[in-house]
Amino acid sequence: MRLAKHSVAIATCLLATVMCGAAARAQTNPAGSLSKVLLIKEQSKQSPPPDMELIPGGKIELGINATDVPYFQDIFGISHRELFNDEIPKHVVKLDSYYLDRTPVTNAQFFAFTRRFSNEEPDEKLTRLDPPWTEIDPRTRYGDRKNLKHWVDGHVPKGFENHPVTNVTWHDAVAYCQCQGKRLPTEAEWEYAARGGGNGPFPWGDAPPDPSRANFSASGFATTTEVGKYAPNAYGLFDMAGNIWQFTSDEWAPYSSKETKNPVAGGNLFSTGFNFLSVTTRRVIRGGSWGGAPVNMWVEYRDSHPPDGAQPFVGFRCAKSAN
Repeated sequence: MRLAKHSVAIATCLLATVMCGAAARAQTNPAGSLSKVLLIKEQSKQSPPPDMELIPGGKIELGINATDVPYFQDIFGISHRELFNDEIPKHVVKLDSYYLDRTPVTNAQFFAFTRRFSNEEPDEKLTRLDPPWTEIDPRTRYGDRKNLKHWVDGHVPKGFENHPVTNVTWHDAVAYCQCQGKRLPTEAEWEYAARGGGNGPFPWGDAPPDPSRANFSASGFATTTEVGKYAPNAYGLFDMAGNIWQFTSDEWAPYSSKETKNPVAGGNLFSTGFNFLSVTTRRVIRGGSWGGAPVNMWVEYRDSHPPDGAQPFVGFRCAKSAN
């Protein structure tokens, strides 16, 4: 069965039979070391935002070379070479320092966002996602996209408060981040942070995915788990692989071979203003989900999702510039 991208299909688990070696992928330079994190924190004049981690600026090589594809086909047991086309070519990106949420945004956090207006009736049964970011209640626009369909009468189901919020659109995610004084991370920021300052193919290092490390198809839950259930990476970030796919700010586009600084495909971080409401192009998602295959846990793996689509395996976390 072909593992097609752009559909965000829930993949059947593919058991990794060979451990990815760091020798094949020395991708992150020493600028991502934990010692630099401590130095920047010490020098920073502002306190880190609550529940965020400082990610030091530096240089990273994103993507793979075309000659690397057979190696990764062997690692993940995938016969279709074209699955790796979107990770080509390898290229250099420079990033300024930034903050990233330790965990994906939870149902409880998103519920507080939907109830942020003091004049709301306490018995309101439908979740509100209206002004200040749009003049129209988005519930009238979702139709069969089932925004927040897992909530009951506009409320988070009991026991799911600390699970990552899903069934939200990219527009919802941008609006939430803006309300917090934050933004969505760029694709490059997301991957740089997922690496945790290391060279491994997964957020935890070289070891293949297994149910002790992340919530993916082999874990057998068939739904989300609480954030923070699994060990964080070296930057103190949870759920950078598995549990949910995570929206980034970037428009879905092929990689460029030229070196760039702080890139964001589409040319706008969408941290302020209402321009994001006009976005219709697919957005990059990263990280894999509870239904994902081992290849989806790979820090290089890219996929996309429509900005107005809401699905039970896609959520987000927020970022904030450090300067």
